[in-house]
Amino acid sequence: MVETAESLVAEVTDATFAAEVLASELPVLVDFTASWCAPCRMIAPVLEDLAGDEAGRLKIVKLDVDSNPQTQAEYAVLSMPTLMVFRAGEPVKTLVGARAKARLLRDLADVL
Repeated sequence: MVETAESLVAEVTDATFAAEVLASELPVLVDFTASWCAPCRMIAPVLEDLAGDEAGRLKIVKLDVDSNPQTQAEYAVLSMPTLMVFRAGEPVKTLVGARAKARLLRDLADVL
């Protein structure tokens, strides 16, 4: 059996943000990230792991801020990584900085 390298964390853009995040039935955790950001690379496997664990309960997506400045500006994201949880089209929680999975789960407990 061959394992696929397909990511559980989908990439969204300025053009797809409204449909993928704001219109989602599930709560959505958006990872505002950048390719040059070392802490962003550190948290990426944590988010992949969480996406698998929380499938069907929480949708996790990433948005490259360098390629998608409109959405970054709209939500005043100034530091990477910024994790923002949206429910029913509204941001309900913002976390700034990388963190281990256990801490991330504690920080998200009130929105999951």
